[in-house]
Amino acid sequence: MTAKISRRALFNAGLAGAGAIAAAGVGVPLGINWRGNPSAGVLLMSDHPLPRAYQRPLVTPPVLRPVRADGATDYYEVTQQVAQAEMLPGVRTPIWGYNGIFPGPTVISHSGRRTVVRHRNELPVPTVVHLHGGRTPPEFDGYPIDLVLPAGARDDSAWGGLASQMHGEINQGERTYEYPLDQRAATLWYHDHRMGFTGASVWRGLAGFHIVHDDEEAALGLPSGDHELPLMIADRAFAADGSMRYPALDPSMVEPGVQDRWVSGVMGDAILVNGVIWPYREVPAVRHRLRLLNASNSRRYRLALDPPPPGGGGLVQIGSDGGLLDRPIRHDAIEIAPAERFDVVVDFGRYRPGQTVDVVNELGSGGTRQVLRFRVGGRVADDSRIPAVLSSSETLAPGSVVAHREFRFRTGKVGDMTGWLTNGKPFDPHRFDAMPKLDTTETWTLQSDFHHPIHLHLVHFKVLARDGKAPTEFDAGWKDTVDLRPNEEVQLITRFSGYRGRYVLHCHNLEHEDMAMMSNFLTI
Repeated sequence: MTAKISRRALFNAGLAGAGAIAAAGVGVPLGINWRGNPSAGVLLMSDHPLPRAYQRPLVTPPVLRPVRADGATDYYEVTQQVAQAEMLPGVRTPIWGYNGIFPGPTVISHSGRRTVVRHRNELPVPTVVHLHGGRTPPEFDGYPIDLVLPAGARDDSAWGGLASQMHGEINQGERTYEYPLDQRAATLWYHDHRMGFTGASVWRGLAGFHIVHDDEEAALGLPSGDHELPLMIADRAFAADGSMRYPALDPSMVEPGVQDRWVSGVMGDAILVNGVIWPYREVPAVRHRLRLLNASNSRRYRLALDPPPPGGGGLVQIGSDGGLLDRPIRHDAIEIAPAERFDVVVDFGRYRPGQTVDVVNELGSGGTRQVLRFRVGGRVADDSRIPAVLSSSETLAPGSVVAHREFRFRTGKVGDMTGWLTNGKPFDPHRFDAMPKLDTTETWTLQSDFHHPIHLHLVHFKVLARDGKAPTEFDAGWKDTVDLRPNEEVQLITRFSGYRGRYVLHCHNLEHEDMAMMSNFLTI
């Protein structure tokens, strides 16, 4: 009798480079139809009735307080735990949350001041924490097989033993992450990064803001305090009992992957901002700084103000993934892919007191068009400003480039499952697809089949070109994630500095990432 081989075993064999790949001639995964579809993904509908829009106020995640501090370092503690949240009226929805809330508490740091966070895992599965956008030593970057086991677990055998087999770091119950934060002021975020399960874990709630300030930013006079709002935008779907629906192959999160229909990505029919479905916010008629984060698994947004202010240009971009732009850019709408951040200022003084202003998603329809409503109040004193010059950042000269590399992102087979490949191969923790030298500059060309928001760890980059033409207005500034569109070629330039060691680049469509669209690079 032939023993049954689990999908996990075949998937793992593919990850280990065992030759189970059939990259050529593989058909398009079920559910992908990017023509006319603004995102690579398939809609997952809620079985529970959704509330009317704009009935509940926006919630701002609490700021985490350090448990202690010394002359150079702030120390924090976070517990990852099962909790409940009232996302639907009168219903308690189970979540996985940092300190039991979604989004997790916001960590606020100052550039150059060390931040140390001890995470304790009281969830039923292993986790990994990645500070997205952080310039972080490799041992603290959240490598996908460096696990924090649930409290009380001795090894990862109950979850397939993959990390042990691949010689990942195993931490029993707790893990301390150290962040030097030798970088510019920027909107960072932290989230789970466990190999094969990032999509399911983030969907259940493991995400939070980490904001870095510096002296340059503080001197600009930008809106601050109650007029500075971090906005984590994420779509979700709900089961009949009010729990969050997610089409995992294995709800216990031992077998990786999603059901075949959603291999291209999972999109929900409810839009949450800071964990609240279609919230509203009362605002005085003054400038507000909105730190926009797309924390959706696969959904892209085109965010616009409805109605636009007189004269247009209501979204004034001042920052990108890697911090402040050199100069502000005025937009009527902003296209934002998963994991991207846009730092914008909206002047509600351009509207009449009593007017309502909606943030809408022009790539959605019905409920997925609605995002957030602002109710404009009276005029008050406003001493904030938007300087004509925001920052003076490093310039990378094309003449300093020492190497050029190409990465192709395509669908293919991983074991017996449809997955996603980089240069024809699935992720293998033991294979390095690039070995850049520290303190050198390289250009990378990224090529796609479908929508792939590509994220590089450790470094920030500038977009040089799209299909040989100028970058779009949404590519400005220093980036760590680029929205790679269907059948497109994007060229980046970056300087590898900071730390030697192993890092990853991957698609931040989390279903693509979980189904092997990830690659290692080693800084030497």
